[in-house]
Amino acid sequence: MSRLAENNKKLVYVAMSGGVDSSVAAALLKQEGHKVVGVFMKQWQPDVGDFCIWKEEREEAAKAAASLNIPFKTWDFTKEYKKQVADYMIREYKLGRTPNPDVMCNKEIKFGLFLKRALSEGADFIATGHYVRKITKGAFGAKKAPFVSCGSYLYQGKDKNKDQSYFLWTLKEKEIERCLFPVGGYTKPEIRKLAKKFKLPNAGKKDSQGVCFIGPLNVKDFLLKRIKSKKGEIIKDGQAIGTHDGVFYYTIGQRHGLDIKSGDGPFYVIGKDVEKNIIYVGSEKDLKSTKTVVSNLSWVNGPIKLPARIDVKIRYRTKSEKAILSDDGNLEFDKPVRAITSGQSAVFYRGQLLLGGGVIK
Repeated sequence: MSRLAENNKKLVYVAMSGGVDSSVAAALLKQEGHKVVGVFMKQWQPDVGDFCIWKEEREEAAKAAASLNIPFKTWDFTKEYKKQVADYMIREYKLGRTPNPDVMCNKEIKFGLFLKRALSEGADFIATGHYVRKITKGAFGAKKAPFVSCGSYLYQGKDKNKDQSYFLWTLKEKEIERCLFPVGGYTKPEIRKLAKKFKLPNAGKKDSQGVCFIGPLNVKDFLLKRIKSKKGEIIKDGQAIGTHDGVFYYTIGQRHGLDIKSGDGPFYVIGKDVEKNIIYVGSEKDLKSTKTVVSNLSWVNGPIKLPARIDVKIRYRTKSEKAILSDDGNLEFDKPVRAITSGQSAVFYRGQLLLGGGVIK
C-alpha cells in the first residue's frame, strides 16, 4: 500500500506555485482520495529588472486549481520573505559569502510559515512539488538503514537531474511527518505526461529558473542596489592584473565579469579578502581543495556518530563526493573538489538517504 493510500481522505494543503510539478502533485493527491486545497504564497519581489511575476504565477496556479475543482487560497508572505530570506541574502553577501536563499526559503517559508498556518487551519498534511521521496522506516527495514532511528526520512528523488533534496537539509522529522512529496517518485518526463493526462492548463509550461520565490534574478544587479560598489584590485601571484566593483558581487569559481587587463587566462576567482576588498584569481587547478569547515550542522533524523564517512554535495546538481566529517565540523574529501564556497550548503548523504547538512565557513 502506498504512503498516500495509507493516509487516504486526509485534508492536504498543496503549495501551488503555478508550475507543472506542484499542479501534478495536487492532481495526484486528489486522485488518491485526499481532500485537497491549493495555496499560492505571494512572494516578495525586488525592484530590479522586469520580473514581477507573482500575478502571472498566481493566475496559473488558480487555473490549475479550477481545472482540478479544488479550493484555492492566496496567502501573502511578502513581509516574511523579505525579512527571512532576502535580508539574509544581503547580509551574507555583505560579509563576502555566497548564500543559498533556496535553503532558507524552504526552511522559513514553505516548511515553516506555510506548514504552521496549514496545520492551524486543520490540515493533516502539506504537500509540495519537490523532487524528493519521503519513506517510512518499515518500507526498507532497520537492517538496511540502521543509522536511522526515526520513522520518516527523505531520499533523493527518482529523477537525479531534478532531485531537490539538496535544499531540504534543514528539515526535521517532526516536519517531514506532516509533509507529502507526490512527484518525488517520478521523472520529469513522467510528470509532463501526467499533466497532459490530468488536462492541466499549464501542462506545457517551461520549468521556472532563479531564486526561490523571486524568479529569474541578475544577482549583481540586485546587489548593486543594496550594497554600495567599491573599486578594488584583482590579484594573481602577488601582482595586480585588473580591477573589480567590490568583493561582494563575486563568488568562488567565477570566471566571467572580471575586468582583467593582463595575463594568460582563463582566470577564476579563487579567494577574497573582504576587509581589503581584494579578489584573488588563479587557474582551474587552483580551485581544487580537499578540506573545509562546516558550521550550523543540522540533522534530519537526529545526529549521527562522528567522525563518519559520508557522501557530501557542496552545490546543487553536482555528484556526491566521499568525505570524513569530524565532530568539530572539519570535512576532508577523499579527492580534491572544485570551488568550495563560503556560505554555500554542504549536504550530507549515505547513498540516497538525506542525513542533514551545514554551512561552509
